[in-house]
Amino acid sequence: MLVAGLAALGVAAHASELADAEATVQVLASRRLLIPVVGISRTSLRDSFTERRGVKAHEAIDIAAPRGTPVVAVDDGRVAKLFRSAAGGLTVYQFDVDVKFAYFYAHLDSYSDGLREGSILKRGDSIGYVGSTGNAKADAPHLHFAIVLLAPDKKWWKGSPINPYPFLNDMAP
Repeated sequence: MLVAGLAALGVAAHASELADAEATVQVLASRRLLIPVVGISRTSLRDSFTERRGVKAHEAIDIAAPRGTPVVAVDDGRVAKLFRSAAGGLTVYQFDVDVKFAYFYAHLDSYSDGLREGSILKRGDSIGYVGSTGNAKADAPHLHFAIVLLAPDKKWWKGSPINPYPFLNDMAP
């Protein structure tokens, strides 16, 4: 894959990092990540990864849906952190099974019953419901979804952002 193509995906692509970046893209593509909002199709998604939010890049995509729409795990893994923040509101950080990536779900209205830190998730498991908590506009419920390549120390709040848009897929019928 060309360096420019990797950069367009939001993956670091300096010459020394090209092989790692290409491997990262291949791993994510092979996972066939689900669209995390039930009932939303690939054609409904909009790539907002590079849009500005104030002075910084968004580094995520927003998926609009009615409040209370189920949110599901995009991949197998475990819940690394349940957290309420001023910006993201009610959030879930999920590590993949290899603890290489963190999937970040924000602005949730509520968590699914029984969801706890350390919960094992299978692709498609319910994790919560679309909302507008945090700094989201009350009349614009949506899921803020991000992927980060975890840093070597595997902290849920650290990593290199990756544009999720190219990697999300419709649920199989």
